[in-house]
Amino acid sequence: MKWRNRQIILILLLTCSLCYGQMDHYQFKRLITGVNDQWHRVPLPDSIFGKVSRDLSDLRIYGLGNNNDTIEVPYLLRINSKKINSRAITFKTLNTSYNNKGYYYTFEVPAAVSINQIDLNFKERNFDWNIDLQGSWQQEEWFTLVNDYRILSIKNELTDYEFTTVILPNSKYRFFRLHIKSDKKPNLISAQIFDNESTDGEYKKYPINEVMIDGNRAKNTTEIIVDLAKPIPVGSISFGVREQYDFYRPIAISHIIDSVKTDKGWKYNYNTLLKGTLSSLEESSFDFPSTIVQKIKITVYNGDNQPLTYENFQVKGFLHELVARFTKEGTYYLTYGNSEGSFPNYDIAQFSKNIPETLAPLKVGSEQRLRNLQFLEQEPIFKNKLWLWAIIAIIIMVLGGFSLNMIKNRD
Repeated sequence: MKWRNRQIILILLLTCSLCYGQMDHYQFKRLITGVNDQWHRVPLPDSIFGKVSRDLSDLRIYGLGNNNDTIEVPYLLRINSKKINSRAITFKTLNTSYNNKGYYYTFEVPAAVSINQIDLNFKERNFDWNIDLQGSWQQEEWFTLVNDYRILSIKNELTDYEFTTVILPNSKYRFFRLHIKSDKKPNLISAQIFDNESTDGEYKKYPINEVMIDGNRAKNTTEIIVDLAKPIPVGSISFGVREQYDFYRPIAISHIIDSVKTDKGWKYNYNTLLKGTLSSLEESSFDFPSTIVQKIKITVYNGDNQPLTYENFQVKGFLHELVARFTKEGTYYLTYGNSEGSFPNYDIAQFSKNIPETLAPLKVGSEQRLRNLQFLEQEPIFKNKLWLWAIIAIIIMVLGGFSLNMIKNRD
């Protein structure tokens, strides 16, 4: 019985030591100050993103209570990205007509709604038209909403590009008249009308260390490397094009995930973030899921066209923060840097609607190292043959001991 009690006491002591040593599982910690309420938000400093896992699963908030007890603070990771709530609007097509100026389509929508986007779908595969869009309450007086708006479709063996989305200011009319300036019947298959409500995210503009532009004549491409100097979470990149003429070029945006040094230099492996089209009809701004990157590669496929001239690069990322609940007094730390960490599963994820909308931010202090990881080259354990012979001898002795015990027991 005493032996069993000793075991239980030993297990309890080990459990307590593990609780106190939870922070030791991470490489870094930062002191959190300003906790004076139950709910707070903890903005994440840019300098931590090169030391956390790419999916941010190893972030933890630990505290030391007044009785030296360890407190794990539940949190939700919040990325303040742009949100768009798109609502399709039901409508009726009243009539279709034409004259020497083009073709007209009149739509009727409910009187109590406003619209700001129309998506058009045509039977034609290749066209280049300008359109007007007007609004009216009684179809007597019309007001211009969009004038000489260009829509375009180019589809062949090399290109598949279409721009048929009409963006207009928030407009609240009963009737809308679409005028397509074409001498050929457009064959409009369908139209979709939307009311989009967008909430701007909290962006941060990041400084760019270097931009390298290289043309590859053999592949008819232009490769642009944007170096950010350190890993940061990026969700948008934009740039300008000097040329004033019309263009459309397929592009791919990727980022470096690792590199290998070879005899011919460094070889980089990339992960694709986005594939799209660079066009004179649209802004040269591209959004993609927030990703921790340090170097971004933009590949522009020129085909048989002359390369374009690029300038005014901007890189932006959404504000990352933790929304945390503090229930006890203590000294709290933000810890990170554990490659074996996994996402925590906290109850507050199921009750996010109960979190207050306005939260006071906490201050995150400077970085402190908790432990050093040593990356040593592993050598074979049996590099010396004496190890192998010693292990064989131990095995023989253990087997011999078992055999002698069995013989004695049998006698």
